[in-house]
Amino acid sequence: MSPNREQEAALIDAIRDAARTEILPRFRNLDADAIDSKASADDLVTVADRRSEVLISAAAKKILPHAEVIGEEAVAETPALLDRIAAAETAVIIDPIDGTWNYAKGLSTFGVLLAVTSGGETVFGVLYDPVNDDWILTRRGGGTWFCTANGTERQLRIDGPREATDFGGFGAPAMLPKHMQERAQLDLLRQGRVLDLRCACHTYRMMCFGVGDFSFDPKLMPWDHAAGALAVEEAGGVVRLLGGRSYAPTIHKGYMLSARDAETMDRMQAELAWMCDGA
Repeated sequence: MSPNREQEAALIDAIRDAARTEILPRFRNLDADAIDSKASADDLVTVADRRSEVLISAAAKKILPHAEVIGEEAVAETPALLDRIAAAETAVIIDPIDGTWNYAKGLSTFGVLLAVTSGGETVFGVLYDPVNDDWILTRRGGGTWFCTANGTERQLRIDGPREATDFGGFGAPAMLPKHMQERAQLDLLRQGRVLDLRCACHTYRMMCFGVGDFSFDPKLMPWDHAAGALAVEEAGGVVRLLGGRSYAPTIHKGYMLSARDAETMDRMQAELAWMCDGA
């Protein structure tokens, strides 16, 4: 089930409220004991992540009372929650602060991601920038829109012509297994300009704004990709797993590719195909 417009607005209000009360007051104002690490030393979580997830999750349960609510930090505590996305008629997937490393280090490249799935397929997504208080909103079959706090909405399309000499994109080869990193780095750099924003929210936003030709992400967690993948597709782009499989938030292993068009997708699939054997 897709949320109606009133429910969409309420979800966005919940995100903005969490940003105002929990995220922004702590930005560049975190005590050392407010930052912890999870799977690795640079996989950070802060008190702002946890508190904003609690707020957004509670609001989502009121707005969509029959939905499963799956937050990144809740899954860190109870990994089995991840399996509920596939079984749920409706699920709300939340990344309370995407780009936590940036946030904890005082960089403003962080955001909030929220997706609603129906039968394991994303039907609605929000990619929110707390610093600028604007967001990208996407609906399955309804396009991708850039929205501001003053009510302005602009539909985004990324499938137009582009200068061949300005080819480039986004990639995170450092997140691959170590034996794959050097070759991946060289293969990506051979394409042109490649940036790693350490933030899926802003990577997907940049793709939707038409800034990048491709993005590559070796980490396939649903809170990172469910909203952004739909946003790129509804803006006219192409999203696949490396190897050609269609993406769904129920898939948690593999490498993610997004591209501005089918030609670019084919080019990047061919360039990085060796990873399917090297993983």
